[in-house]
Amino acid sequence: MFGKASSRLLGISLLALVAGCNKTDTGGAIDAGGSAATPTPAVIQGTCPQVFLRDGTSIYRTYAKGAKDDPTQIIYQASLADTTRQCVQSDTSLTVNIVVKGRVISGPAGGSGTVNLPIRVAATDGEKTLYSELTPYPVEIPAEGTAQFVFSKSAVLPGGAGEFAKLYVGFDEGPPSKKK
Repeated sequence: MFGKASSRLLGISLLALVAGCNKTDTGGAIDAGGSAATPTPAVIQGTCPQVFLRDGTSIYRTYAKGAKDDPTQIIYQASLADTTRQCVQSDTSLTVNIVVKGRVISGPAGGSGTVNLPIRVAATDGEKTLYSELTPYPVEIPAEGTAQFVFSKSAVLPGGAGEFAKLYVGFDEGPPSKKK
């Protein structure tokens, strides 16, 4: 009886040892190219701020000179749809990689060619702005008149900002032009 129990215990111990040898210690993190001598930053998603599209900023239209709100004078129209993000936490900062999928369509007054879409990425913590940058993003409209695009931007936020921060992505024409 003692022999059967010890052989079972030995068998279970060997299985645990073999399973332990196959385990990798990545913790689900993506290898950021670091070496064993330098610790790699942790990729986190649990406290990574969510990305929001603000009302009125997910669609952008340009009109022919002098026309406004006339559907026959639209040069092109762009829209933003799906968003995602990935965060990498270090001791002093939170780096957020934001990705947005969009589409641009040539209008009745437009055609093919390159257009620059004014895309703003901002991060806030309550009323405090942690990050804000306006990027002119070039997109090529082909002869067919419609194109999809993927916009990505990396933002560095102060450490500890992830828990209450919010990320916003949208079109922003910038400040209104001053008329003389």
